[in-house]
Amino acid sequence: MMRRETILNLLVFLALPAVALAALALDEPFTITLATRAAILALAAVGLNLALGLGGLVSLGHAVFFGLGGYAMGILASHAQSYAPLDLGLFVIDGTKSMPVIWLVAISVSALAALLIGLLALRTTGVYFIMITLAFGQMFYYFTISWPAYGGEDGLSIYVRNSFPGLNTLDPVQFFGLVFALLALVLWIMGRIERSAFGLALGTARQNATRVETVGLSPFKLRLVAFVISGAVTGLAGALFADLNRFVSPTMFSWQMSGEFIVFIVLGGIGRLFGPVVGACLFVLLEHLLSGVSEFWLIYLGAILLFVVLFARGGVIGALVGQGGRHE
Repeated sequence: MMRRETILNLLVFLALPAVALAALALDEPFTITLATRAAILALAAVGLNLALGLGGLVSLGHAVFFGLGGYAMGILASHAQSYAPLDLGLFVIDGTKSMPVIWLVAISVSALAALLIGLLALRTTGVYFIMITLAFGQMFYYFTISWPAYGGEDGLSIYVRNSFPGLNTLDPVQFFGLVFALLALVLWIMGRIERSAFGLALGTARQNATRVETVGLSPFKLRLVAFVISGAVTGLAGALFADLNRFVSPTMFSWQMSGEFIVFIVLGGIGRLFGPVVGACLFVLLEHLLSGVSEFWLIYLGAILLFVVLFARGGVIGALVGQGGRHE
């Protein structure tokens, strides 16, 4: 069974670049952009999957980290394009159009936010944890709406995509290649984490926290580390998403965005390494196809999600390989 899942994971992994290369050959840049969007959303969901799939933490506020990553990009890039330094009071920072620098800032800011939010939210469980993460998401959402310095409700536009050494990021296929490489790297890291002693302890804490405590480990600390890593990865995805659109707005903080990340994971398979990738790709494909059929395409998506929850609890991957969800 595991061999079947490994083969399926490999096919899923190769499907995105295959679509992008086919679109390049057919001169369809829009399809490459769709593949890039799917890869970025998959990256955000892979981050959440560490907390949700392995740690059992249902977060309705993960869009906080997605939005922080996006605004980190938007603020730094906007100051670079206006040639006006960012005055933080104690010190002044010049803007930048360098993607590696922006990614480092996005990851750092998101990880710090995840640490602070986690220190409070992880003292609760169940519906209380869900509501606290949701509350933080709404706080950031309404703060950015009332932040006129960076567009407020209208958001913030960036005229030119940021740069990466040796690449023309304005070329859709080159930007896709960069995003896909990051997705592959994060998937490899997540796979190593899942098989590590930390991953095994985190999974055990999800199933039986008392058993973990009896061997001298702290479930709280395990979940906090997972939450911080999860937030950092989602923040990186937010920076890439903002770069793809060359636009950031408060909707990146909305609870609907957090809900979409959960939908990706449920569709693909909770706790499965490639589950978020499958779910994100299916979501983008269905959005593209069904939105052309009806403006109420989300009704059809809801019906598909209902079918998966009721009859394929292991998600699409679980249904194809004939197994239940790994972390149900």
